[in-house]
Amino acid sequence: MNLKNHNSTYNKMKVKTLLLALATLAAACSSPLKDGEYKLTLLTTNDVHGHFFDSTYVGGGLSKSLMAVHHLVDSVRNAEGAENVVLVDAGDCLQGDNAAYYFNYVDTTSKHIWSRIVDYMDYDACAWGNHDVETGHPVYDRVFSDLKKDGIPLLAGNAIRNDNGKTYFPLYTVVKRAGVKIAILGYTNANIKAWLSENIWSGMHFVPIMSRCQEDVDMVRKKEKPDVVIVAMHSATGKGDGSILEAEAMDVFKGVKGIDFVVCSHDHRPFTTKNDSLALINSGSHCRYLGHGTMHFKVEKGKIVSKTFDTELIPVDAANVDCKMRDSFHDDYAAVKDFTLKEVGQLKSDLRTRDAYKGMSDYINLIHTLQISCSPAQISFAAPLTYNGTVKAGTLIYNDLFTIYPFENQLFVIKMSGREIKNYLEASYDNWIQTIVKADDHVLKIRNYDDPRTGQMGWSFVGRSYNFDSAAGINYTVDVTKPFGERIAISSMASGQPFDEGANYFVAVTSYRASGGGGLMKAAGVDSDNIEERVVEKYPEIRNILYNYLMDIGSIDPAVTGDHSRIGQWDFIPKELATKALERDMDLLFKKK
Repeated sequence: MNLKNHNSTYNKMKVKTLLLALATLAAACSSPLKDGEYKLTLLTTNDVHGHFFDSTYVGGGLSKSLMAVHHLVDSVRNAEGAENVVLVDAGDCLQGDNAAYYFNYVDTTSKHIWSRIVDYMDYDACAWGNHDVETGHPVYDRVFSDLKKDGIPLLAGNAIRNDNGKTYFPLYTVVKRAGVKIAILGYTNANIKAWLSENIWSGMHFVPIMSRCQEDVDMVRKKEKPDVVIVAMHSATGKGDGSILEAEAMDVFKGVKGIDFVVCSHDHRPFTTKNDSLALINSGSHCRYLGHGTMHFKVEKGKIVSKTFDTELIPVDAANVDCKMRDSFHDDYAAVKDFTLKEVGQLKSDLRTRDAYKGMSDYINLIHTLQISCSPAQISFAAPLTYNGTVKAGTLIYNDLFTIYPFENQLFVIKMSGREIKNYLEASYDNWIQTIVKADDHVLKIRNYDDPRTGQMGWSFVGRSYNFDSAAGINYTVDVTKPFGERIAISSMASGQPFDEGANYFVAVTSYRASGGGGLMKAAGVDSDNIEERVVEKYPEIRNILYNYLMDIGSIDPAVTGDHSRIGQWDFIPKELATKALERDMDLLFKKK
């Protein structure tokens, strides 16, 4: 026998067999639905922000978590039949809790806990959020690789590679449930450039979801011929008028044809809506709700001839968890808890983050001291990043550092003119306060409206408090009786040297702010698209700067961090009028707690 010819014939037979199998599979996948009535259930999560475990690390309390979410997911799967249920996440899972931080930056060799949880819960697809991007290439590339090995796609169809114009992550995936072919398209937030330094997302750029969503849906429908199309997008609900780049969900809901479900996120506002042709679900954030949508449809002659939708948000009970899941991840919880309880120094007196809303405070003075200590900074901008947190005097543990500084922002030192600094502060305080005439006027920009972003019931800020920047390194006043543009009067540098609006200064800001976050740079007249031209120094994450400060100094002493000769001083004026109005508003916000 000619061995060469035998091998050639054998290989050809193998190829033919493989091609026949693929053809059979393709025919099966593209076969039309049988006539009848169908029900598809969609479950959604988003903005989990690291809430993986059901127990807090300090005090032994309960926390709403993916362990409680999984209990609900299993309940629905058991009731509806797992073959009829799709589970999708819409991003922002890799930041916000000690567990996420630990597996992002401390334990970098184990398979990431979120990858393992996603696999354990049997998600069908996950979209990519801006806070997932914030973790940097080493983290999200690792997570993507983990998930890919498990057959779970991480989707971002509008994150485009700079080298070849293809998507950095896949645009879509296809799953089947009870004979129903379902295409899931995923997108990330188009406004990432406005918040994050380019080195974090190097090699790609982001385009508006609406600029390509219709084309993508049409392509997927033509190529895959799905029965149902789901779009999972890490973008806020928005107004549906195309006016907000970071909030495109209602734009897609109103303007893109061929979709059955829109799953959105980002703004932490629980919301659902529907019409005769599609439904939208935003489950809020932090595992407070599980999004639940159902699609009933009828098939005649292989085509869907009618469909109806139901949507709801199922409250998550922190106490009802999947015990097997808790046991499976017990060692991970123990590792994070040990890290969390690590002693890092001493605190001489209590820090309350909410004190920052009414003037200079020990809390913001600390942040300013850290930032202005980073050479060559002369001035610092900082805002309260924890809405209402307290760190008690005594021994500090690493967990306290997350209360003091919850985000992984880097520190940039940039060059700004005196005029830009003044304009920046005018814009910041205009987010924060309003002009008053008498003491019973509201000086803080608040309203009697529940805030789903913070869980604040009753009175809440109109704007977001993490955009309430004050300054250090200068002496200035904020006149609450003056209109926007006339409130800020800068008298001198902290040292007593003159402040010159025509001079240039080195200013310490977060990477979020330098990249355009909150719009304050734009209001000051600074082009964030070209911020690198102004950057004179970059430092690591600010929480790491805080940690290093404690390792060097050993304690946080407000008498040291509040040194006016170093950080300067600012006040709301007229003093008596402003103080009375601020006290009244703070009582409304925090109910004298």
